[in-house]
Amino acid sequence: MKRRHLLAGGLGALAAPAIVRADAKYPDRTIRLVVPFPAGGATDVAGRMFADKLTQQLGQTVIVDNKGGASGSIGSNEVRNAKPDGYTLLVATSSTHAINPTAFVHPPYDPIKDFTPIASVCVNPLVFYTNPSFPPSVKEFVELVKKNPGKYSYGSAGIGSIIHLAGEYLKRSVGGMDIVHVPYKGGAPAIQDTIAGNIACSFETFSTTLPLHRAGKLRILAFCHSKRATIAPEIPTMIEAGVKGYECYTFALILGPAGMPQNVIDMLDQASRRAMADPTTIKFLEDNAAVPTPDTTPERTAKFIKDELTKWAPIIRDANVRIA
Repeated sequence: MKRRHLLAGGLGALAAPAIVRADAKYPDRTIRLVVPFPAGGATDVAGRMFADKLTQQLGQTVIVDNKGGASGSIGSNEVRNAKPDGYTLLVATSSTHAINPTAFVHPPYDPIKDFTPIASVCVNPLVFYTNPSFPPSVKEFVELVKKNPGKYSYGSAGIGSIIHLAGEYLKRSVGGMDIVHVPYKGGAPAIQDTIAGNIACSFETFSTTLPLHRAGKLRILAFCHSKRATIAPEIPTMIEAGVKGYECYTFALILGPAGMPQNVIDMLDQASRRAMADPTTIKFLEDNAAVPTPDTTPERTAKFIKDELTKWAPIIRDANVRIA
C-alpha cells in the first residue's frame, strides 16, 4: 500500500481551530492509552511519545497501559469492550488490525465494526537482511535461492508475525521462491541465527539491525518502504532493488471503541493533528526509522485499515496461516 493512502491530501486540515475546552466537558480526567504489547518495543515507543503529545494538546494526562498477549488481541479486545467515552484508547498495529482478523480461527473482534478510527501516527517499515556471506543485492539473493530450491531458510518472530508474512510476501512478489520458513520466539533469535549462518535471512526493523549492519555482522539489502529512510539513505528500497510494489511495515494507529460521540472524536482528531504537525514529533519518529503521518484524519485512518486488511488477507490464506 502506497504511503499516499495515509498522507494524501489536505495539509490545510492542520490549520484546525483551537480546541475550546469551555464548549465540552471532555476530557475532564485521565485518558488511558492501551498499548497491546509489552513495554520497550516500537509500538510502545510510538505510543508513549503520542501520549505525551496528546497530554500537551488536551491539557489532561494521557497514560500508557501495556496489555500484551495473543499477538495484541488481549489489549485490543479490552478497548473494544470499554465504555466508548474517549477515556480508553488503543494503539493499533499490523498484528491487531491487519493480520489477526484473518489469521485467527476465531477472531475476538471485528477490526472495522468494533472500533472508532481517530488518528494515524506512523508506519514502521521493516528491512530485509542476510548473512554477509550472501550476495549483496536482493536480485542476486533471489536468483541464488531460485537456483537452489529448498536449500535456504528464513527466520521469523513466529507463525503469523509480520516478519513471517514479509517473507511470504517476498516469495509471492518475486514469482515463487522455494525458501524454508523457520519460526522463532521473537526476532532476536532469528538475528542471532542469521549472524551464525544457520539461516540465510530475515526481516526486522532498523532499530535492531542497523548497528549490526554497520558492524559487518549482517547485511541489510533493502528498506521495505517506498522511500529511503532518513537515518540510512544509502540503503535502497525493496522497490529500487527490483521487487515491484513491495512495502512491508507495522504501524501505529489510534482507535477507540465503537460508538464514540462525535464531539469526542472531533476533539481527539484536532489534538492528534496538532500533535502530528509538531516538528519534534516528526523528528522523533524519523530518528527511530518510522515514517510519520502528519496529515492524519479519522477518515484516512479508517481507509488505511481497510487497505491493509485487503493487502494481507490473500497472503495469509496462501501461506495457510491459521492461529487457534
